[in-house]
Amino acid sequence: MPLGEILTTAKERSNRLFLFGLKRMLGRKLTMKTINETEIRVRYSETDQMAVVYHTNYLVWCEIGRTNLISQLGFDYVQMEEQGFLAPVLDVHLQYKAPLRYGQSAIVKTWIETYDGLRTTYGYEVRVKETGELSLLATTQHAIVTKEKFKPASFRRHFPEWDKVYKKEVE
Repeated sequence: MPLGEILTTAKERSNRLFLFGLKRMLGRKLTMKTINETEIRVRYSETDQMAVVYHTNYLVWCEIGRTNLISQLGFDYVQMEEQGFLAPVLDVHLQYKAPLRYGQSAIVKTWIETYDGLRTTYGYEVRVKETGELSLLATTQHAIVTKEKFKPASFRRHFPEWDKVYKKEVE
């Protein structure tokens, strides 16, 4: 089999396993359009005494992936904040699978899992770049609030362009 076919087959198999794992974890049918992939090189300061990535650093990586996904979709958190809104985390789920170590690289895949016009749930998968081993499955749920009073606001009403794109992402 030519190398190109082997690589295509390996990537297709990886994508099928990725979706199977998510379906199993989340227990429902997945439909998604855009998946952002962000590479992060593990820095020494991100590891703990056991020489593996300290667990809270995965949340930072999720934020990096989420910000990159939003940018890939054509939007920016800075614009949201300039309009007087913030998008705090409401809920976090992290499922650790295998450690990442100093010197390795992580691939953070990020997508919109669910969106209802008020709340957005982002999904994440972190893999060891060098081996493809699954390191983490995660979700974070966000809503928007006013910057001044931290009062909940309608994402759909205040950001209609985002709403249109997000709805297409979860169709």
